[in-house]
Amino acid sequence: QVQLVESGGGLVQAGDSLRLSCAASGRTFSNYAMGWFRQYPGKEREFVATISRFGSSTAYADSVKGRFTISRDNAKSTVILQMNGLKPEDTVLYYCAQRTLPRAGIATARGDYDYWGQGTQVTVSS
Repeated sequence: QVQLVESGGGLVQAGDSLRLSCAASGRTFSNYAMGWFRQYPGKEREFVATISRFGSSTAYADSVKGRFTISRDNAKSTVILQMNGLKPEDTVLYYCAQRTLPRAGIATARGDYDYWGQGTQVTVSS
């Protein structure tokens, strides 16, 4: 079955950087666009970034544009979220997700993803 395992979260200071990784297994990785989402307590999971099957297309939430970069390594079945210039408001659980449909493009809606990781906590102190 499909498994997505995130890593790389932690506690940093404002302005620092973190690199989140998501290792995927269970389906041919390069067949699927990938995404990162985050979820604040009591709120719905929100879109952060998405990347197409071979990395040619990406999209970002306005709140992270210019600070976060999504990339992927299909040989390693891994998607990366490089987070620079972290702010206290970036403190939240981050989830990796895999698109439902094979060979589909990037997507920003939660409903377009059917597999999710367990989440990794990012905490940014001011």
